[in-house]
Amino acid sequence: MHSAIEANFDGLVGPTHNYSGLSYGNVASSLNSAKPSNPKAAALQGLTKMKALADMGFVQGVLAPHERPHIPTLRALGFSGTDAQVLAKAAQQAPKVLAAVSSASCMWTANAATVSPSADTQDGRVHFTPANLVNKFHRSIEHQTTGRILKATFPDSDHFAHHLALPSVDHFGDEGAANHTRFCGDYGQAGVELFVYGMSAFNTAEPRPQRFPARHTLEASQAVARIHGLAPERTVFVQQHPDVIDAGVFHNDVIAVGNGNVHFYHEKAFLDTQQMQNDLRQAWGEQDKELYFVEVPDSAVSVQDCVQSYLFNSQLLSHANGNMTLIVPSEVEQNEPVWSYLQDLIQQSTPIKDVQVFDLKQSMSNGGGPACLRLRVAMNTAELAAVNPATLMNESLFGTLNKWVEKHYRDRIVEADLADPSLLNESRQALDELTQILQLGSIYEFQQA
Repeated sequence: MHSAIEANFDGLVGPTHNYSGLSYGNVASSLNSAKPSNPKAAALQGLTKMKALADMGFVQGVLAPHERPHIPTLRALGFSGTDAQVLAKAAQQAPKVLAAVSSASCMWTANAATVSPSADTQDGRVHFTPANLVNKFHRSIEHQTTGRILKATFPDSDHFAHHLALPSVDHFGDEGAANHTRFCGDYGQAGVELFVYGMSAFNTAEPRPQRFPARHTLEASQAVARIHGLAPERTVFVQQHPDVIDAGVFHNDVIAVGNGNVHFYHEKAFLDTQQMQNDLRQAWGEQDKELYFVEVPDSAVSVQDCVQSYLFNSQLLSHANGNMTLIVPSEVEQNEPVWSYLQDLIQQSTPIKDVQVFDLKQSMSNGGGPACLRLRVAMNTAELAAVNPATLMNESLFGTLNKWVEKHYRDRIVEADLADPSLLNESRQALDELTQILQLGSIYEFQQA
C-alpha cells in the first residue's frame, strides 16, 4: 500500500460571478439577489484560501471555471444569430434564463462530483462521477464541462476512472460530494463512504421536506456506489432530516462535516441519528482508530445559527500528528453562540484542536462556504504523481493566477451586465489563457468551434 494524502481541489471563481438569487432553498442566495457582486474579490478570496492551505502543508489543487454566459445552452433554447444577438434576444425575452446561464456556480466544486478513492473501489482506481445537479437549471448544465475538466486534471486512466453523470431526472437527483463523506483510519486504507440523501424517489412513504426541495435522492447515491464498485458492507446511506432542509439546509455539508475518524454534525442533521451512528460503527469495524461522533446540541447552536454562520460548511483537515484543523468562514467568528461553542470544542477530548478563519464573503453571500469551494480527492503517491501538475497550487501558480485575475476580472457586476457582449469576450479571453496556464487543452466549446 502506498502512503496516501487527501488533496483539496478548489473551484476558481469565474469572471461572471453574480448574485441572481437562482438557488431556491438556499437562504443566503435568496437574501442577496440583485446586489452587485465583485468577481475579482471573489476569485482573489478563493485563491488566498487555496494558498493558505498549501502553505499549511496540504496538497491543494485548482479546478477551472466554466464558460459563462453559456451560449450553447441559449442556442439550444432557440436563441439564434451571432453570439451578441443571442445575448440581446435572451436579455429581452428571457432575462432570468440569461442570468441562469451566466451563473458562476461551478465555483462550488463540492457539487462537481462524487469521488471514491482507490482503496475503496473494486478496480483499485480513483472514481469520479460528475453530479447531474438536476434540481437547479443553472447547475444542471454543468456536468459535461465538469467531466472534461476532471479528465484534464486527472488524466491517467491507469489511476483514474471517469464516469458520465446519472440520468438528468429528479428520481436520480445527484448533488455530488456535498452529500458524501468518507471516514477512514488512514487515507490509504479502505474507508467507509457515507451517502446522505434528502428523499427516496421511489418510496413515497418516506418523510419528505414540505417547504424546500430535497435535491438528492437515495436512488442517486445507490447508483453512484454501484458505479464506483464500492463494497456494500463499507457503504452507508442516511437520510437528512426533512425539517432541516425546510430550514434552509439544502445540502448535508451545511449541517455536518466528516474527515478521517471524526463525524462533526448537528443534533438535528439526520432523520435517525442513532441509526446513523450504528450503521457507521458497524461499517467501521475493527479499525485501529476510534471513531468520534461530535454532536453539536441544538441548545448550544440552533439550526438557524448553523445556516447563518455556515459552521458546518467548513473544512476538517488532518495533520500528521492526528490532530485536525477546522477551516471556517469569518461569519462563524461573528456569530456569538457558534464562536463560543468552537472555543469550547477545541478544549474537548476530540481530534479537533484548531480553528482557522477565512474571509470568503463573496462566496458566502451567494450561499457557499469553505466546504462548498472544494472537492476532496484522497490519493496515494502514485496517483498524486499522475495528477496534471500544472493544476497544483504553489508559490508560482498563486502569483500567476493572481495576475490573471487582476488582468481579466471586473470588480462589479449587476444582472444587467450579463447581456454585455464584451463581458462574454472578456470571459472567453480569460478562460482561453487559463487553459494554457493549467495545461488543460481545449475543454470549452468556444475553443472547439
